[in-house]
Amino acid sequence: MNARFSAPPDDQLYYCVVGSPVAHSKSPQIHQAFATQFGIDLVYDRVEVKSGDLASALASFRECGGRGLNVTLPLKEEAFALGATSTERARVAGAANTVWFDEAGQIHTDNTDGVGLLRDLTVNRRLSLEGSTVLLLGAGGAARGVMLPLLQAGLSELRVSNRSPEKAAALASDFSIHGRVTVTP
Repeated sequence: MNARFSAPPDDQLYYCVVGSPVAHSKSPQIHQAFATQFGIDLVYDRVEVKSGDLASALASFRECGGRGLNVTLPLKEEAFALGATSTERARVAGAANTVWFDEAGQIHTDNTDGVGLLRDLTVNRRLSLEGSTVLLLGAGGAARGVMLPLLQAGLSELRVSNRSPEKAAALASDFSIHGRVTVTP
């Protein structure tokens, strides 16, 4: 495992975003600005974690006093698999982008990708998705997280396209019980 976490001073909360690659993530700046705005004293880190190393990274993070993490590619499905409990959103997606620990050290997961995207489209952008056709590019953990919320928004069709047509077809098949999902090459 290459992940390197640094324990913060005793009085600070410790959070992190993990993934590979993760250097592009704006999460540290976003969460630090939010914490400052509301007077919350925290450290929000960014750490590279390779696929297959998440379980040991979570243990190391928790040992350093970590409270919770955001998870980005390619670790969302791996994160979900490690959860002792998961929200319905994470279970339906089979992927998690949020991980936290309870007092006993058990891992809990959620997937906020879909609700975040839906809120951005319908509230911030003021788009009505009812009866629309939407093209979703990709078939990884983030795509899994947005499928159900998009379908529940009343789309007439959700088209999925991916570099691997087989992966797009599998995703479409997994979610076709929730609405009309097709694969677009």
